[in-house]
Amino acid sequence: MKLIIAIIQPHKLEDVKRELYASQINLITVSEALGHGRQIGVDEFYRGVRETGNLLRKIRLEIAVNEDFVEATIRAIIKGARTDKIGDGKIFVLEMPRCIRIRTGEEGRQAVG
Repeated sequence: MKLIIAIIQPHKLEDVKRELYASQINLITVSEALGHGRQIGVDEFYRGVRETGNLLRKIRLEIAVNEDFVEATIRAIIKGARTDKIGDGKIFVLEMPRCIRIRTGEEGRQAVG
């Protein structure tokens, strides 16, 4: 089992969800996040004054999958999130040693879905 964490641009969320659903990956958690990568934030103008914001709004996806869905999940995220511009995001793949479904007490592959 793996936990896939993806940090993406907010405006790409619907595209990523569409690609995940098309790949039959339906169990995702979505949260808002703040951060920056190499771009170190952006310059904005507010009432004529330049302000540099060093934390940008991002979306964090967490997707628990069984081994046979790892590559399909990664491909779907890349296809939905890629703009070929700096700031597209990152994907992290982590080992997930244990998963328990609270409702039934199932563990492992059955709990992931």
